[in-house]
Amino acid sequence: MARIVVVTSGKGGVGKTTSSSAIASGLALAGKKTAVIDFDIGLRNLDLIMGCERRVVYDFVNVINGEATLNQALIKDKRVGNLFILPASQTRDKDALTKDGVRRVLDELIEMNFDFIICDSPAGIEAGALMALYFADEAIITTNPEVSSVRDSDRILGILDSKSRRAEDSLEPVKQHLLLTRYCPARVNQGEMLSVGDVEEILNISLLGVIPESQSVLNASNKGVPVIFDEESNAGAAYQDAVDRLLGKEVSFRFLEEEKKGIFKRLFGG
Repeated sequence: MARIVVVTSGKGGVGKTTSSSAIASGLALAGKKTAVIDFDIGLRNLDLIMGCERRVVYDFVNVINGEATLNQALIKDKRVGNLFILPASQTRDKDALTKDGVRRVLDELIEMNFDFIICDSPAGIEAGALMALYFADEAIITTNPEVSSVRDSDRILGILDSKSRRAEDSLEPVKQHLLLTRYCPARVNQGEMLSVGDVEEILNISLLGVIPESQSVLNASNKGVPVIFDEESNAGAAYQDAVDRLLGKEVSFRFLEEEKKGIFKRLFGG
């Protein structure tokens, strides 16, 4: 049975689409047949980060409206054979997503034997975000270690507990994971940023991953290559750890402490 996982947050700019692309790619690399869907109708950034923007012919809304089949709209990733992208529409309104339409698409993906369906949610609580949240079995709450971001994420947890399909049908609650992005231990030590422990205490959900602040994330996005493919970067390694935990593996957390500078760095900077 497919696991429907929404990557969500209350605040924009925290790295949801970066995380959706990295996690979906990592799952596919692990042998899981994975689809990643862009729910951000009107903006459409997932295909840029996945490097397939020139291959978009049909989109999510075309499928919902019966203007294209799901097979026509799904884009097969060129790097990993069992990874597929369903892009958002750039020209439609967010209200183009309907519960019946989204349900049909998800049901068809399940029938196609996908192991994971990753839903890349827009920020906040507008229509596209609520639609992405509604059908989720699991949610990856993506937040930066700052007070406003964490507070907005807490609001999303409330919506998952009250307005999801699982809540309405009195089923097991949506399983919630915390993904902390743009984490900088040096700034934590200087009191400029919340610590991992602070965020865990506020949100009280299980920690899936801590992604360090890294230039490699921006570089990967600009190249249209999910950062998890950058095996030399701390961010790529941290996303791989998060994927392993999502698959049930016991993996120690890294990049939580400030890196101690060696003698040459102390003498010459860097």
